[in-house]
Amino acid sequence: MLVAYSSKYGSTRGIADRIADRLREAGHEVDIEHCDDVEYPEGFDAFVIGSAAYVGKWRKEARKFVRRNHELLASRPVWLFSSGPLGTERFDAEGNDMLVEARPKEFDEFAELIRPRGDMVFYGALRKEELRGPDRMVSWMPDNGLLPDGDFRDWDAIDEWARQVAAELAAQPA
Repeated sequence: MLVAYSSKYGSTRGIADRIADRLREAGHEVDIEHCDDVEYPEGFDAFVIGSAAYVGKWRKEARKFVRRNHELLASRPVWLFSSGPLGTERFDAEGNDMLVEARPKEFDEFAELIRPRGDMVFYGALRKEELRGPDRMVSWMPDNGLLPDGDFRDWDAIDEWARQVAAELAAQPA
C-alpha cells in the first residue's frame, strides 16, 4: 500500500505518517512517499493520497499525481484525505461545518475519475514562524482569528479514519 502526500510545511506529512503507522499496526505493508517522488505506482495494491488544501484546492503535486495515474487508481482501492482548516471550532459564526467547507474542489472531480472508497478532511497546523516567501506576509497581518497559529490536527480522528481504511482493506477479497 502507498500513502502518497503533498505537504508544504510538514503538517500534512505528519498526518500521512500517522496514517501509515496505523495501517502498519493493522498488518498492512505500507510505503510513504511525496507525490512527486512516486516512480512506480503500479507496484502498489492500494493507495491513500493526501494533500494540504489552500483556498479550497489540493496542492499541485497531489492533483498531478491523481490525474497522471487515474487509470491505475481507478482499478485499485483508493482513499483521499486533505488537511487545511485551522482552529478548534467545528462550526463558524454562520453555522457552517468547517470540515465540510474545507473539502477540496478536486474531491468531486476525483469521485468521477478514480472512484475513491472514501475521503476525509482533517484540521491542519499553521506555525507562522515557519512560513517562507510570500506566505511570510501572513505573519505580519494583525491577529483577527482567521489564521490562528498552532497545531490543530485531531490525532484521534486521524487514527480512527486510518483504522477504518485498514478494516475496509482487510475485508477486500484477495
